Amino acid sequence: MATTLDLPDTNALIALDNALSNRHIDLDPGGYFLIYLDREQQQICAKHFGNSINDKGVACDPDTGKPLPCNGGAPRPHTQVYTGRTAKELCVALFENLDQPSPVTRLDHAAYLGREFIRAETALLTGAEYIQD
Repeated sequence: MATTLDLPDTNALIALDNALSNRHIDLDPGGYFLIYLDREQQQICAKHFGNSINDKGVACDPDTGKPLPCNGGAPRPHTQVYTGRTAKELCVALFENLDQPSPVTRLDHAAYLGREFIRAETALLTGAEYIQD
């Protein structure tokens, strides 16, 4: 007799994911990344920016000490752009390059980046829109 596979409740998983996206996280003193797709080159890109974190846990411009705006604001110079054709290639470039230490200093930040790179890779392969979480 054939058995049926119990599929997870999609709505419950979406609700869980949304709740986890809204949890408190401590910022990485090593900086942050803006992830985007370069569809012409078929690559996932991660632009790294440095920052400092004030005593309230707010990311600040390392030059001025002023809090960084969440949306918009003046363009800031980035330190480097990491690229890869797959999430794995990008993770290797970011975390396994012996010639240049990774700017990521927190394990939760590394895990987040891995998840985002997988989402970006899926969007690149399917043609779907990618918006960084």
